[in-house]
Amino acid sequence: MRNKKIMIKSILFIITIMMIMPLQAAMAAAPATLKYGDQGIDVPDLQYRLKTLGYFTNNALTDFYGRQTEDAVRRFQRDYGLNSDGVAGSQTWSTLKKVSANEREMNLLARIVYSEARGESYTGQVAVAAVVLNRLASSQFPDTIQGVIEQSGAFTAVADGQYYLTPNSTAYRAAQDALRGVDPTGDALYYFNPKTATSKWIWSRPQTVQIGNHIFAR
Repeated sequence: MRNKKIMIKSILFIITIMMIMPLQAAMAAAPATLKYGDQGIDVPDLQYRLKTLGYFTNNALTDFYGRQTEDAVRRFQRDYGLNSDGVAGSQTWSTLKKVSANEREMNLLARIVYSEARGESYTGQVAVAAVVLNRLASSQFPDTIQGVIEQSGAFTAVADGQYYLTPNSTAYRAAQDALRGVDPTGDALYYFNPKTATSKWIWSRPQTVQIGNHIFAR
């Protein structure tokens, strides 16, 4: 009887794994190549990313790849040195993900801004978002906004739980400005409070600017 129970559990485990694997593969799949006339779940994601950068100006997101979306993609491609064909292919998606955020990532970025810098000036809040994006663009750090923010030991607010506070509208605006290229830090990858920092390593980094209570460094 015991062996029979073990066999049943093993079969159920295998079935569960077989069901999970296709789901994980689907979630990890690259967005589809999109062009005028296409429809699908990747279209509003594309539109939202373009909207955070100021290219897509329609207030409502849709699942249809129309002329406004095509025009926004062309302008993005032109500005970032890509083939301006209006088709969101793998290269366009790859570049877009490095400089933009989807709705979920925008929420995460606003949360880290609010939790790390809500007592700072507006410029200081933009600066924190800019550091996250500078890390995203660097090969030294994870290649997603969530990965950068939630990397072990990267941000104090994640470790102490303040990261889970609800951000205000100013934090969202600061995150959006950073996504649109505003970087008051001078390409900094780090920041610290000189009044509380005890790490000799962080003090050794080349400093770029001080904004409020934070020194920014490369």
